[in-house]
Amino acid sequence: MESALDKYLEGHCSFRNEALDWLERQTNIRTNYPRMLSGRVQGAFLYMLARMIRPERVLEIGTFTGYSTICIALGLPEGGHIDTLEINDELQDLTEEGFGRAGVQDRISLHIGDALEFMRQEAGKCGTEGAYDMVFIDANKREYPDYYELAIQLTRPGGFILADDVLWDGKVYAESVPGDKQTSGIVNFNEAAAGDPRVETMILPVRHGLSIIRKK
Repeated sequence: MESALDKYLEGHCSFRNEALDWLERQTNIRTNYPRMLSGRVQGAFLYMLARMIRPERVLEIGTFTGYSTICIALGLPEGGHIDTLEINDELQDLTEEGFGRAGVQDRISLHIGDALEFMRQEAGKCGTEGAYDMVFIDANKREYPDYYELAIQLTRPGGFILADDVLWDGKVYAESVPGDKQTSGIVNFNEAAAGDPRVETMILPVRHGLSIIRKK
């Protein structure tokens, strides 16, 4: 259920796009977990961030139906491009239709398959320089620590790593932290980033928690 704060934030967010409105409706109708959609406020933040840092190459880990992908793509500079990774091929038709409706299909390459395998292959190609200006992590929470180490390799110095769901509905800071693998994955990710001298990091309490990590 939408809170009063959520309604207020959306009411004061100027970021609107007809293709995203369509995609949100279709995601609610055609998928089992529409809550995974980024939503307009977080989408606006991703759009604004892309406008500010102007990344030429972006890697997104976890496409779902492509809402966040479109938001980032709309904010890219001319010539900017996103590689987005999704393991569920059943979402491909809906996702690609959304890209087309938003007019950003030429800025996006959708890769269906295992994200860690793709990242390892790319890390082997780019050496120590990094291939991406920005990496956005929003996929299997159990694998967040693995995504993090590979994202560090794949991000150029001065680039940014973002990670969604890092507050995990308050479970990560509960008096008694649950021991399930998803929560443990996020806890370990948060601790790794906070203690890593290679980066600067903070968590914004946007939606379910968004980490912003800058590689030194």
